[in-house]
Amino acid sequence: MLLLFAEYCVLLQFKTNFKMKKSVFIILSATLLLLMTSCAKEFNRVYKSDNYQYKYEYAKECFARGQYTRAITLLEGIVTMMKGKQNGEECLYMLAMAEYMNKDYETAAEYFKKYYSSYPRGEYAEMAKFFIGQSLYMSTPEPRLDQSQTLTAITAFQEYLDVYPMAVKKQAAQDRLFSLQDKLVKKELYSAQLYYDLGTYFGNCNASGESNYLACIITAQNALKDYPYSSLREDFSVLLIKSKFELAENSVESKKLERYQDAEDECYGFLNEYPDSKNKSLAEKFIAKCKKYTKSAANSEETE
Repeated sequence: MLLLFAEYCVLLQFKTNFKMKKSVFIILSATLLLLMTSCAKEFNRVYKSDNYQYKYEYAKECFARGQYTRAITLLEGIVTMMKGKQNGEECLYMLAMAEYMNKDYETAAEYFKKYYSSYPRGEYAEMAKFFIGQSLYMSTPEPRLDQSQTLTAITAFQEYLDVYPMAVKKQAAQDRLFSLQDKLVKKELYSAQLYYDLGTYFGNCNASGESNYLACIITAQNALKDYPYSSLREDFSVLLIKSKFELAENSVESKKLERYQDAEDECYGFLNEYPDSKNKSLAEKFIAKCKKYTKSAANSEETE
């Protein structure tokens, strides 16, 4: 009997606590809804106002609170009227920053460009110049896609460093440049790898199946020339030895000797540059196969 009474008390306490929590939740939800409604009414009142200075001050408050969409809505409506006025410069820069913080990077870049062209010696000119590049940087695609935007971002950061050699954001700009160049290198690596993977497939190969391997070789060689200090240098070198060997293997007889010799030389160069590479055994295997062919070719010439 006592046990049943104890269980009843626990159940009663649980129900009481649940009702209290539910009541608190309802009160908080109602309060929040009331505040949101009040804020929305206030924003609409400001938005409909003809007083652009009032709108500007309210937009500043929205920006400070992280309400970037509201700030943008207000600033877009007054930025033209503010031009030439006391706060016109700050208004345009704040609009650009609001777009950036709202992650609309392409629009932000356009507003930062507009600011810099309008106020090249303005209070925020240096930062605007940096954020042109930064906005473009944030909107660059992953390396497998077209890298036109990456090239544009690189140009923007280089211009920033040229105009402001002692720039506040100098280190950040240099870091971004290295990061963007890495994207270009990766793009070339993916292209070279694709050519190698295609091998003798598809209709762009001739009878000896050499076109894709040649394309891989050319792409890799150009990348090594353009980016000699890239961290992906070994990856390009691996593709070179593999492509040159496959090119020799798939060549017509009249070109085999020359291409096996070229592949052998490439493998020796690879071993000299990367003596501890995980692909060391692959290079050594290619060398042995190349030597086997060149030695056989030499013996045939002596017999003749």
